[in-house]
Amino acid sequence: METHDVDSSVIDAVGYARVLEIRFDSGRLYQYYDVPEDLYQGMLAAESKGRYFNAHIRDKFPYQEIEHVDRPKRRRKKATKTDET
Repeated sequence: METHDVDSSVIDAVGYARVLEIRFDSGRLYQYYDVPEDLYQGMLAAESKGRYFNAHIRDKFPYQEIEHVDRPKRRRKKATKTDET
């Protein structure tokens, strides 16, 4: 399944092919079944992927843990304010 890296403090990447696949920063990979594609698109567009996941997907669809891989965490870019002149 093709996945997309996302900017999130808890979600590393998501993919969709009739099944929503989410890889968390912890290394755990889950597949969520029967998730409508519009929820996948909403997650990609959400400012906070983790909040969107908790509000719209977590505990609402059947899921299965696919794997757990111990791996180093990605380094995240920190948001910075730019001077407006």
